[in-house]
Amino acid sequence: MKVAIITGGSRGIGKSIALNTAKRGVGVILTYNNNREEGLAVANEIKKNGGKAVALQWDSSKVASFGDFTAQVKESLKDEFGKETFDFLVNNAGISGQRGSILETTEEGFDELVNVNLKGPYFLTQKLVPLMADGGHIINISSGLARFAFPNVAVYGALKSALEGFTRYFAKEFADRKIRANSVAPGAVDTEFGGGKDSNVKKHISEMTALGKMAEAEDIGLFVASLLTDDSRFLNAQRIELSGGFFI
Repeated sequence: MKVAIITGGSRGIGKSIALNTAKRGVGVILTYNNNREEGLAVANEIKKNGGKAVALQWDSSKVASFGDFTAQVKESLKDEFGKETFDFLVNNAGISGQRGSILETTEEGFDELVNVNLKGPYFLTQKLVPLMADGGHIINISSGLARFAFPNVAVYGALKSALEGFTRYFAKEFADRKIRANSVAPGAVDTEFGGGKDSNVKKHISEMTALGKMAEAEDIGLFVASLLTDDSRFLNAQRIELSGGFFI
């Protein structure tokens, strides 16, 4: 059985990725931050449907804890899956942070976004890649805001652009191990994270999207899970936008 590590897998897009990945026969190690019950609920749902899953606590902002987390992953691989390596890593965990103009940006708010959205996935990948099997696949969840500039999200969009850059550099550096890296950039998603509860926002974005609606978490989860198969074996160093045709 192949195994995927999915960060931020307790709700929203991450939850959908975890559930749909498990449906394809892949074992899942998912992470949660504050809500243990949500994380365990996703793992238990996977088990109930005949899959294998483990939920581990992980705070993407605390790089000093990544060594201990890696040790937990190693233990879970051995105890739950009978393996020493894993095959897929989905860097999904992230925060949007406080919105505001460039002039309103505080150093504290800037650093918080950097720690979670760029520093976290960068150093987690660094820690975990020695445990990844050759021929593995990394998916970094980016954002349409890395390409489309909107007011009041400059820091978030810039960091997602940086994450896409890291994706390409990683693909180059680990080519000798045939480990691939790609980024998936969702457009607006109808989740709490994406601000989808605001009906005016939903209407405005839907009108700018060719498919006439915002994405659901399941739209993103299904696609990312489909990449965690051999069907995507020649896809590497790419940015894939998943926006339903935004601004075309």
